[in-house]
Amino acid sequence: MKALLVIDVQNGIVDLGDFNDELSLMENIIKDFKESDNPVIFMRHLDDAQESPLHKHSVGSKLHSSLKDYADYVIEKQTPSSFFNTKLSNTLEKLGANHLFIIGFNTEYCCMFTAISAFDRGYKVTFIENATGTVNTDETYEMQGLDIKDFVGTVLHWSNAIEVLDYEEYVEEYKTENAI
Repeated sequence: MKALLVIDVQNGIVDLGDFNDELSLMENIIKDFKESDNPVIFMRHLDDAQESPLHKHSVGSKLHSSLKDYADYVIEKQTPSSFFNTKLSNTLEKLGANHLFIIGFNTEYCCMFTAISAFDRGYKVTFIENATGTVNTDETYEMQGLDIKDFVGTVLHWSNAIEVLDYEEYVEEYKTENAI
């Protein structure tokens, strides 16, 4: 069974940038999963640090209103990996999931860590590169011209362990012939 992991689509991240394109792609993918009765699991990152935009008692930690109603499950986490000290593994086992699709925020942290952790646990993993987003820029990393999403996607693709697609490739591969 396929399952969709929607990582950290929370006010404290979405409100920091213009993510309309990413949110639109995420919603399209979520709708595909809903139409085919495959589970949509939202991950919600909670921080203890008061200054964090994802502080556990803040409005920033809430799931973003544009997508929150699509969640079949909401699982809380406190690290970049959606698997570490969470109920995700048990939930996926109960669902019988063996192929995980990953979308959400931040590309180079929680999405990438979750993809690698899922592979390490034996899941087939599909990372939909342009349905992820990040609040960080090339300036954050002091690497002029760095395209974070493309860099992460390339590294994961070169691993030969994680399938990396853009939205159009996802539609061609999974929506038409194989149906989600």
